[in-house]
Amino acid sequence: MPSEKPDLAPKVRSLPHKPGVYVYKDRLGQIIYVGKARDLRKRVSQYFHPSRRMSVDLKTQALIESIWDLETYVVKSEPESILLEGRLIKQFRPRYNISFRDDKHFLLVKVNLNDPYPRFQLTRMKKDDGYRYFGPFAHSTALRNTLAHMRKEFGLRTCRPPIPDERDYKHCLDHIIKNCSAPCVQKITRAAYLLKIHSACEFLEGKSVEMIQGIEEAMKKAAEALDFEKAARLRNTLDDIRSTTKSYRRFDRQIPTTVVPEKDMEELQKVLHLSRLPLHIECFDISNISDNHKVASMVCMKNGRPWRSAYRRYRIVGVEGQNDFASMAEVVRRRYSRLKKEQSAMPDLIVVDGGKGQLSSAETELQILGILDQPIIGLAKQREEIFLPRCSDPILLPEESGARRLLQRIRDEAHRVANGYHQLLMKRRIQESILDDCPGISHQRKMTLLRHFGSIEKIRKASVTALAEVEGISSRLAQVIQEFLDRTQSQPGHIYDPLDGDADITYTLSTTSETPEMDQ
Repeated sequence: MPSEKPDLAPKVRSLPHKPGVYVYKDRLGQIIYVGKARDLRKRVSQYFHPSRRMSVDLKTQALIESIWDLETYVVKSEPESILLEGRLIKQFRPRYNISFRDDKHFLLVKVNLNDPYPRFQLTRMKKDDGYRYFGPFAHSTALRNTLAHMRKEFGLRTCRPPIPDERDYKHCLDHIIKNCSAPCVQKITRAAYLLKIHSACEFLEGKSVEMIQGIEEAMKKAAEALDFEKAARLRNTLDDIRSTTKSYRRFDRQIPTTVVPEKDMEELQKVLHLSRLPLHIECFDISNISDNHKVASMVCMKNGRPWRSAYRRYRIVGVEGQNDFASMAEVVRRRYSRLKKEQSAMPDLIVVDGGKGQLSSAETELQILGILDQPIIGLAKQREEIFLPRCSDPILLPEESGARRLLQRIRDEAHRVANGYHQLLMKRRIQESILDDCPGISHQRKMTLLRHFGSIEKIRKASVTALAEVEGISSRLAQVIQEFLDRTQSQPGHIYDPLDGDADITYTLSTTSETPEMDQ
């Protein structure tokens, strides 16, 4: 595995100008992003323009920095690329993808040919239930429009009763507007209705050329008669039908990945001589860029995969200046004093980002808490050295080691979360005001004061009488505001943060954070 980031420019220049799907991998060979493109070379090359890093958001910057390799898959059309992209995202759940990460699937059409009077239904899940399925379909709107036209053309029912009768007919208008052949009142025999169902199935398979030709002829006649609105409707219907009934390839091939969590955990157990398999690993990292907003992160892996709901973020509150050792001690103390108080299970392995100093600080805190015989290691970034308690010589694993890759994954994730939290607080620093610390000042009152006076400095210079003239500010509150601003005049850099405190904070990833989403 290369130690320096490879130059991907030659590979990008060799890409074809065709639709397809591109896959980005990180330095561990793990898939981190899947995307689709109408033109693979144009789309992929955008990520590697020098100016790209200066204009994109933090999430895309992080993605670009993490790309060490790429693969592409050429398809016949854009809808095929959408289907393949969705399948790959659901299969590999890349950390930088948001769309398709949930349980939503592409639409399918199903029909039970064994029903007395079958009807076509939409679904997102294919089951072994005796139904006949069509799809998946990339464009849901085109599919719905096609089904509406198909039902009207073949006179198919849309009502839900398994066997419709005269009572259903009384409450239905489809037959009156000539959208249904009304099998419920025997306006058509069951045998004739089933023939229509089979013809509709052939239509969904793209075998009904006559219907498309009929729509084309009707569209031309409407255009010749200067009925352009009708011609436009028929043109849109024709486009929807062609999009829906076009045949797509099934993608059954698997993209190989080097990440095998089970084997990696087994190797890590052997390397560290752990008494049990490290199914539950917690890793800490400190983001100590400046004296402002010293933060830490704790990320967790369960069964070798990220356990998102267990992530925690911390503001370092008891450490003066930049001191990684003391910061690591504080966050370990806060984390495991809480677990001990709640009588929660301890992890199988604790990983701290750093060398002997960070490891010693964390181990000392565990001993003070009475947590003995807890497996804990330090992981240094420069050479990926593994430090063990009371051992002078570190363990250095080969680059292809699965145990090393597992530790790198969780350490890199902790680093990403800590840096993301630091960026969030810096952004919040710009948005917030010193008035947030003032007693009696709600967010609404703060915004009212700022709109009225224009700045904190003007509020500071205003008299009590002028403050009391603002809507929602009483004379007493105006006096409190003036005294507070006079008192804090020597602390212009202080910014209130609602996440301050001893409680650890659940790290919730949103699809804009980001900090991009990973698997739950």
